[in-house]
Amino acid sequence: MALVKAGFVVLDCAEPEKLAVFYTELLEGEQTDATANRVEIRGADGTRLAFRRDMNATPPSWPRPENSLQAHLDFAVEDLDAAERRIVGLGGRPLDTREASGPYEERGYADPAGHSFTLRRSAATAPKHG
Repeated sequence: MALVKAGFVVLDCAEPEKLAVFYTELLEGEQTDATANRVEIRGADGTRLAFRRDMNATPPSWPRPENSLQAHLDFAVEDLDAAERRIVGLGGRPLDTREASGPYEERGYADPAGHSFTLRRSAATAPKHG
């Protein structure tokens, strides 16, 4: 029997209920537990996240060096443009400031509380021949 049953990435924020809604919608998941100071969710693919209330939490300033990257999430997607529209519609914002001269394999965003995350285009897998 495993000593540790489940692991979570926990993000500190002032309003865990609101941040949980953002990620539940983004990951097409469900809330699995909630207390006065913590909300846990599980995404459709099994990703487990928790959001802990910290009234003094300050968002990371990435890509600026002061108070820079504290934690970082990566999510695989097939369609970067569709995922970006969804993120912005849910209250997130793009962080990547590169010129949009062509498709990128990854893009940076911030959730409504300022935590950064990256979308990476998932590689299409071709069937093996022979």
